[in-house]
Amino acid sequence: MPRMSKKRKLEWQFFLNHRNRMTYNSLCRKCVHGCKQSFRAVVMDCSRYDSKRAKRNHK
Repeated sequence: MPRMSKKRKLEWQFFLNHRNRMTYNSLCRKCVHGCKQSFRAVVMDCSRYDSKRAKRNHK
């Protein structure tokens, strides 16, 4: 795996874990959309994510 340049490392620092690997939020890992959030994000509001246990409002 090629090393990251210093510039790219600074850009993606919020997504890098202690092993300098890109790490996404557990809800975003298998998502096909490009709006992935960092594993460091605590509060997550994703309009594309729909939990199976979420209560749905049918109107």
